[in-house]
Amino acid sequence: MKFDVELVGKIGSMALIDRDREDIDYNIFSRIGRELRPGMIWVSSGATEIGRIDYLRRAGKELANLSDDDMKTDYAAQGQTILMKYYRDFVDARYSVRQVLVEHQHFNDDSKRAHLRDLLLRAPEQNAIPIINYNDAVSFEENRKMEIQSLRSRRSRVYELVDNDETASQIACLVRTEKLVLLTSAEGIYADPTDPSTLIEAIEGKDADETIAAVTECQKNCRGASRKGANGMFAKLEYIKAPVLQGTTVYIASARYRLQDILSGAVRRTVVRVR
Repeated sequence: MKFDVELVGKIGSMALIDRDREDIDYNIFSRIGRELRPGMIWVSSGATEIGRIDYLRRAGKELANLSDDDMKTDYAAQGQTILMKYYRDFVDARYSVRQVLVEHQHFNDDSKRAHLRDLLLRAPEQNAIPIINYNDAVSFEENRKMEIQSLRSRRSRVYELVDNDETASQIACLVRTEKLVLLTSAEGIYADPTDPSTLIEAIEGKDADETIAAVTECQKNCRGASRKGANGMFAKLEYIKAPVLQGTTVYIASARYRLQDILSGAVRRTVVRVR
């Protein structure tokens, strides 16, 4: 099977934060940055949380007297520049780093999808690495919901991009990637979410349909999310079904581990694939 991109990866907000120190986890940026190279596309959450931490550090207090949407907007606008700075600091200086901010309409309009795909597929030949994030700074919930509702009246399939797991999965489909890596705070999918010893190392089948059935079975064990606003492992498994159907191998693993170790099986992780 022919793939157009080697790897699409995604890291969540909480994996980029050192909760004990209430600070950015610079080690995570360093480890990921050293491994990124042309032929990879990286989807990174974190702008809103990093912006919050940066504002708190500078102002001595968090934003107040704002709606949740306005607070998220302001923090995201402040954090996005910092997020990109650290990727630029740690990615090999020989490679270009390109910021790509997306919204749901980029995946629900054929011409916008084509434009985004062309942008991403040109990057490897130009020695560049795209870093993608949802554009929270200019998106607010009420307007997004109205736009999604309008799209549903005209289309049978609508992409909401409610979080960056969905964004990464849609990017994986858009560029037809060989591998999709989703980094999280857990080591993978557990048969019992309360017991890390029950890690499911492989979810697989003899063909795509059998693999999807195995994914659906695993979803019965998933519940809850790591934070307010996140959708948890159930949604993560739902989003990866589309990439799996096109032949992509999916890895769900802890952000503590190197990409190379995750891909090689040197560390605990869940791999979803057709045998």
